[in-house]
Amino acid sequence: MSASAIEGLTPSILWKRFYEISQVPRPSKSEERIRLYLRNFAGQNNLSMKEDEAGNIVILIPPKPGFEKTPTVVLQSHVDMVCEKNKETVHDFLNDPLKLIRDGEWIKADGTTLGADNGIGAAAALALINDDDFEHGPLELLFTIDEETGLTGVNNLQKKFITGKTLLNLDTEEDGAFYVGCAGGMDTVGTYKIEYDKIVDGYHPFLLAISGLLGGHSGINIADRRANAIKLFGILLDRLSEFNYQLALISGGSKRNAIPREAEALIFMNPDLESKVREIINEFSLESIIEFKNIEGDIKITFEGKDISTTDIKNVYTKSFKEKIINVILSMPHGVIGMSPEIPELVETSTNLATIVCEGDEIKIGTSQRSSVEIFKKNIARAVRAVFELSGAEVKVGDGYPGWQPNMDSKILKLSKEVYKKMFSKTPEVKAVHAGLECGILADKYPGIDMVSFGPTIEGAHSPDERVKIPDVEKFYRLLKSILSEIAREK
Repeated sequence: MSASAIEGLTPSILWKRFYEISQVPRPSKSEERIRLYLRNFAGQNNLSMKEDEAGNIVILIPPKPGFEKTPTVVLQSHVDMVCEKNKETVHDFLNDPLKLIRDGEWIKADGTTLGADNGIGAAAALALINDDDFEHGPLELLFTIDEETGLTGVNNLQKKFITGKTLLNLDTEEDGAFYVGCAGGMDTVGTYKIEYDKIVDGYHPFLLAISGLLGGHSGINIADRRANAIKLFGILLDRLSEFNYQLALISGGSKRNAIPREAEALIFMNPDLESKVREIINEFSLESIIEFKNIEGDIKITFEGKDISTTDIKNVYTKSFKEKIINVILSMPHGVIGMSPEIPELVETSTNLATIVCEGDEIKIGTSQRSSVEIFKKNIARAVRAVFELSGAEVKVGDGYPGWQPNMDSKILKLSKEVYKKMFSKTPEVKAVHAGLECGILADKYPGIDMVSFGPTIEGAHSPDERVKIPDVEKFYRLLKSILSEIAREK
């Protein structure tokens, strides 16, 4: 397990860097240790580096002899990762290294996200430092922080922090494709002050939970019609209303940019009704399995009596507040809102009902909106805000981030396509992605910068099912070196 998972894999220099990265805890907003790793790595290799106030790092690789006048190329990746794990997995993302597993032609992690998004891109950039097997001009390796939970690093990138006019973003997840556009995004959060009532005498506590869903990236996987655990939970809680249960706690989802995989609630009810409640739950479970046949894996709904005394939980939500929260869940839009009329199969606009959490005496419901068209992004955010405002929530709308408009006349796109066709004897696809790449912000901060994004096949990003395809990593690294060499030869 772990180190043995990468034994014999090629390119060994890339896999070694990826393993090292996987051993350094690097949750979003807690990148101190991975930044220390990068500083040490630059020092060990006698390379110049710089770090801005936000925590972004640039490592400078000098050109090969004879290529000193070649234009500088920026290779960009982010160092943070989404931290998701299966409920039964014991793992502390702030302190524990990831456990790598080889599964046929895939590398995955043991019950957690793998961090191939964007660890493979970062590892490829670092591998170039010790790879003498290709020609290149001056390179700037740009490592940004906190991409996954707010794009903090790239949003606060200092002016002139990079000098290159050509940028290769190493953060997409499909072999054989170059990406030239992405969606912009924004978050909308509703906060409710909890209204409390007393627990009815004779009521017992039960824990109701939904788990086992695929979840996944709220942009890339939103068109797959995967089940949303919070949405399912709202329907189930509404179905159980006839039993006059009392709601004490509710939670679901964990990340703004992930489709929620799990949700649970603590309810109090008449224990004599348990068998009837189980009948409804079993019926709902069967309906859900049928509805999401061939989409989801194992939808699991559990209902268990708890030994929590009323001294531990002294209050429950009022009936009207319980109904309000359930109605918000039922009415909140989720999923694909519109498809692109120009690019086949590309989602243009979507929204994700992402999280519901209890914080003190408040319930916060988090959502995220995406669109490649700025006005459509704002319009769906307005619709989400309206649901919150109609239900009396305090609403906070984030500033959001811009999309990346495709430039089909891009010089680096043309060169990259030619290199790919020459190497693999086929024409690559040119795509846009319904997810937030840092390229949109980089284009806004550095007008005129010429960019393209590519990477190996990564499946299940932002979920414990995340895995990266071993053969495609080798192709990706060879392609990266060939593109850099071709740029150098053009001078």
